[in-house]
Amino acid sequence: MPRRERVMRMSVELPLWRALAGYRVLTMLYAVGLFATAYDQFVRPWTAVGYYAVLCVWTLATLPRVASAASCTRRFLAVDLAVALTGILLTPLADSHERIAGGGPTLPSIWTAGSVLAFALKGGWRWAAAASTAVAAANLAERGSPARDTVHNVILVWVASIAIGYVVEVARASERTLARALEIEAATRERERLARDIHDGVLQVLAMVQRRGAVLGGEAADLGRLAGEQEVALRTLVSGGLLPVSRVSEDAAAGAVVRAVEEPDDDGPADLRSLLAPFAAARVSLAEPGAPVPLPRAAARELAAAVGAALDNVRAHAGPDARAWILVEDEPDGIVVTVRDDGPGIPEGRLAQAEGEGRLGVAQSIRGRLRDLGGSAELISVPGQGTEVELKVPKGAARARGKAEKR
Repeated sequence: MPRRERVMRMSVELPLWRALAGYRVLTMLYAVGLFATAYDQFVRPWTAVGYYAVLCVWTLATLPRVASAASCTRRFLAVDLAVALTGILLTPLADSHERIAGGGPTLPSIWTAGSVLAFALKGGWRWAAAASTAVAAANLAERGSPARDTVHNVILVWVASIAIGYVVEVARASERTLARALEIEAATRERERLARDIHDGVLQVLAMVQRRGAVLGGEAADLGRLAGEQEVALRTLVSGGLLPVSRVSEDAAAGAVVRAVEEPDDDGPADLRSLLAPFAAARVSLAEPGAPVPLPRAAARELAAAVGAALDNVRAHAGPDARAWILVEDEPDGIVVTVRDDGPGIPEGRLAQAEGEGRLGVAQSIRGRLRDLGGSAELISVPGQGTEVELKVPKGAARARGKAEKR
């Protein structure tokens, strides 16, 4: 049984959330300890006791909320910040003016930074900036004037929270890139496995049926011809590969857990080789460059349609046993596609006679398409020696055609 590839959940945020939970507990104990050591200096100590009771219950009860970005909701963040701001604004009621003027800590002390960091981990640097600004305003209101130590603490929290929020956003983007790379690797391995299985089994059987049918003749020859066409089509599919779908993160905090989306891009360039590959068959050979042959999507489709029309003429006029060859050349100034067959050729004057009779396959389906692309179509035929159709598309004209299609 083949081994299946899977993508595991990976998130650099998880250690940060765990660190935040520990920070909130430790800073809660620190704030309570500061109060206990200076209890006699408070003018209204019971106000502080009531606030610390609420702070302890809130911190311990909400530990599951700071376990991940999914559980840390916006409502929780708003209430958590309100608890911090309330403690800052209650400080003048509980503590003496002399201690506040001398740089005494607020009731929540450095516990407030944990609330701001939760905003940073959840929403990035913009959320962190908004939360730290609210904390800065509350601290300035508590002191009554922008003292040096207050401004220092405000700037420190503001810069630190924004920096952490930015790092989290960069980490999430890196995780999405890693997730897509892992999915592409898994799809590539699966494609290689399928290619080996198909090559070892189905392709060999089709090739054998084609050879035996040609030897036996009659209906077996027709069966062999069909098997040969299916072999070429299947081989083209395998060589093209199973294209991995694009991936996006399902949740910004989900790490490498992704969902598949399929969004076709109709605006970008198309590889002409992929549009011509379906024309390859038992009696149609395709020779193409090893590198992509990019063209604007509309121009590539028109050129491929002209090639299809040329092959239709081969099937209709050169006979069922005629062979055809498609040659693709990517030259510096344009794309050249040549369609050649080994049929009986076209008698002199036959094309003009066909146009006069209203059969405009070559005039419209081939030359008309290339004329619209700014290119040309030349037909060379010698009776008894086959026919050659040369399609040329200048790259500059193709780009202009692609822009016109978009407009």
